[in-house]
Amino acid sequence: MCRNIKTLFNFEPPASDDEIRAASLQFVRKLSGFNTPSKANEPAFEAAIEAVYIASRHLLDVLETQAAPRDRETEREKARRRSAERFGTRSPA
Repeated sequence: MCRNIKTLFNFEPPASDDEIRAASLQFVRKLSGFNTPSKANEPAFEAAIEAVYIASRHLLDVLETQAAPRDRETEREKARRRSAERFGTRSPA
């Protein structure tokens, strides 16, 4: 799993279009192996981002859960703690 793609489901407020597009871009970059495609591959790259965005937006719109919505700040703090445990305590840059 690409570490830069974050869970977007079940947050309050819901994931924005920009967050979903950013995750789509990361996913296509990971699949293609390109950070930036060549001019020849750019149309295919952009079409793939759009297709992943549409599928992701649809998925997030139709998923259901009984769980309470998560809080972004709480999730960020959990991620910071996991990172500190994994890599050692570092002061923020």
